[in-house]
Amino acid sequence: MGAMAKDAKKHSRAVEAGAPPFDLGALSAFADDACRRVGEVSDLSHLEELSTELLGKRGRLSVLKAALGDVLPKDRPVFGEALNDARVRIEAALVEKKDALAQGELMRAIALDRLDLTEVLAAHGPGHLHLVTQVQEELEDIFVGMGYEIAEGPEVETDWYNFTALNMPRDHPARSIQDSFYLDIGDKVTHLLRSQTSPAQIRLLERGELPIYAVAPGRVYRRDTPDARHLSVFHQIEGLVVDKAVSFGDLAGTIDVFVKAIFGDAVSSRLRPAYFPFTEPSAEFEITCTICGGEGCKTCGQIGWIELGGCGMVHPAVFEATGVDAETWSGFAFGFGIDRIAIMRHEIEDIRSLLENDVRFLTQF
Repeated sequence: MGAMAKDAKKHSRAVEAGAPPFDLGALSAFADDACRRVGEVSDLSHLEELSTELLGKRGRLSVLKAALGDVLPKDRPVFGEALNDARVRIEAALVEKKDALAQGELMRAIALDRLDLTEVLAAHGPGHLHLVTQVQEELEDIFVGMGYEIAEGPEVETDWYNFTALNMPRDHPARSIQDSFYLDIGDKVTHLLRSQTSPAQIRLLERGELPIYAVAPGRVYRRDTPDARHLSVFHQIEGLVVDKAVSFGDLAGTIDVFVKAIFGDAVSSRLRPAYFPFTEPSAEFEITCTICGGEGCKTCGQIGWIELGGCGMVHPAVFEATGVDAETWSGFAFGFGIDRIAIMRHEIEDIRSLLENDVRFLTQF
């Protein structure tokens, strides 16, 4: 029997056994229909199912490819090329659809996360600086007008700047884990979120550029329980003056000037003896409670006065830690809460109102 007769007989047996006959027109129509179905899919899970159906081991293309060996040798190149073209078309359609569906899902996710501020903007107009920022900038202007420079310091400090150089040794109670936010860096007690803006004093003194007239505003962190007068995250402004023959009287006069500048002549200030490791002598300065006019209320704790901060003459230990000659130079330092300035100036009863983000409240300032 000749080779042609053997191939014809083999093809005849394959057809009788159920192998699908090859029809180039039907194959092209199948590819067209497959691409149409891919285009109609609306989500990625259904697309994956359709991909398995069309290109999987039990799909029509795979069955035809397996039966290619039963085709007459002279016809195999034509049918093989047709099969490959159909697969390429379907795979390209699947990839294009997958990209389109993925992009669509991304855009839907973005749309769900989008904040619609239309109503807020329509009701209240454009935004403006927060009240605390407004007060901070005004304080900076006051001190610049008094000849001070504006300094900055990092919010993440080492224990050297936050404690040791400020005359608070390793066993000082201010280092308690209950008072400060320590960071998981190193041995876990060497880095923390600064508990005061006082580390700016050390950085200014380390520069060695004397005399110094500077203020350093910024955010600070303490483990305080929030109430009408306290927050765990708040703002301070630190002041440092180092010059020759600086006295406690200069400190008292400076505080009186800025209190009058920010609150007006009707508000009184006073100094009370206190203790701070980095100043000696030390004092706390208070102003008349603007909420009750000195009569006593919940904001001032019924005493008629509000503490704004601490102050005092720079301790010789601080000069020693930073290499400044305490015999030649003297100075004073002060620090107070910007948030408290804000609530006193605008007669806000509860400091927590500053963090509630109530637009009705914020638009008043």
